[in-house]
Amino acid sequence: MNACAHEEAARVDAKLDAVYAKVLSQAESDPVGLAKIKTAEKDWIAYRDAYISAMFPAAHKVTEYGSMYPMKIDLLRAKMTHQQIAALNQLLQK
Repeated sequence: MNACAHEEAARVDAKLDAVYAKVLSQAESDPVGLAKIKTAEKDWIAYRDAYISAMFPAAHKVTEYGSMYPMKIDLLRAKMTHQQIAALNQLLQK
């Protein structure tokens, strides 16, 4: 189950990378917009990582959350990445 969740997270990350590349390509003629998009994505990554850390704050993760901890992290990361893909797709629609 951990391996499947990891593969899902990796697949969704690849999809995010592809959509993000499209957004950057669409905005390349607007340097100000391009910079704002890059900042937003960097900030989203920081938010995602902080949110995941807040959801699982214990110092000893596997001891506290069990052997399914890696799966839980990967599934949460995939869920949040799906949401970011939707947000980036909105930028493509403008």
